[in-house]
Amino acid sequence: MWVGWIEFDLRLGDVHSLKEKRAIVRPIVNELRRRFSVSAAETDSLDLYRRAGIGGSLVSIDRAHVVEVLDAVERWMADRPEVEILVAHRHLASSADDEADQGELPFA
Repeated sequence: MWVGWIEFDLRLGDVHSLKEKRAIVRPIVNELRRRFSVSAAETDSLDLYRRAGIGGSLVSIDRAHVVEVLDAVERWMADRPEVEILVAHRHLASSADDEADQGELPFA
């Protein structure tokens, strides 16, 4: 199993309040979910109206699929005129990466 996630640190354009920020960030998060079938959320800079942290993640059996989706998410985000990407971090992990497995946890 492969898990991939991407985190964006964004600067927002002509925004002067948290209400205006929400009007930009919510549609982006919703479109990431709809268009790419990823889990997405605002993750950072919640109190700053000109900055936003947005993250997205997905799970797949195929590493190539995870990379393809994260590439598409990054391209789509770069094309958003209302935001500027300051930093993008991408992470990939495989369930086989952790040889010291925690073991199975019993259900209650």
